[in-house]
Amino acid sequence: MRVDHVVYAAEHDGVHATAERLAKLIGVEPVDGGVHPRFGTRNVILPLAHERYVEVVEVLEHPAADKAPFGQVVRARSEAGGGWLGWVVCVDDLAEQEQRLGRQAVQGNRHRPDGVELRWRQIGIKGLQADPQLPFFIAWEDGLPHPSDDASTEVTIRSLTIAGDPDRVREWLGLPADYTSSVIDFSFVSPRGTPGLMAVTFDTPQGSVVV
Repeated sequence: MRVDHVVYAAEHDGVHATAERLAKLIGVEPVDGGVHPRFGTRNVILPLAHERYVEVVEVLEHPAADKAPFGQVVRARSEAGGGWLGWVVCVDDLAEQEQRLGRQAVQGNRHRPDGVELRWRQIGIKGLQADPQLPFFIAWEDGLPHPSDDASTEVTIRSLTIAGDPDRVREWLGLPADYTSSVIDFSFVSPRGTPGLMAVTFDTPQGSVVV
């Protein structure tokens, strides 16, 4: 179980403009990720070192966006101005999470502009909807590339600042948050409003950058 990526909902001017701003801040090259047909969303990837990345995502005017929980949370966050949506934990097998949550993981896929298809399964979006401090879980399909495989960068995630309760996150994960990475620090602060991922600190060749 490890932190896989962090998710940022597009701001008012859309996913590409939002991704360009973030990419310039942290010093990486954005990569068009493609459409998630099952969720009614599309993304742009900011590849990082350590097999991690930032996913900048926007909702599409598509029926799937109204039905899929992921499309619903992306729409809600973007309509509120955009910003950090959440963090995502990768596991090898989602069986434990499926049993604990009492439902099956859903299949996800997208075709990159170069034609390569990425496939995965995910679960826990409804938990994120109800309590945005909680991560959701993902398992990548074996034998397929990871979104950060082509990353040629030294930029890493140093820390996540979460408005929420570390005990609640530990209950959700089944272990403390800092067990999900040996290089990322976790800082919990008391929420003044809705809990959730408040800030991400990146280590870059030019120094520390907080978004």
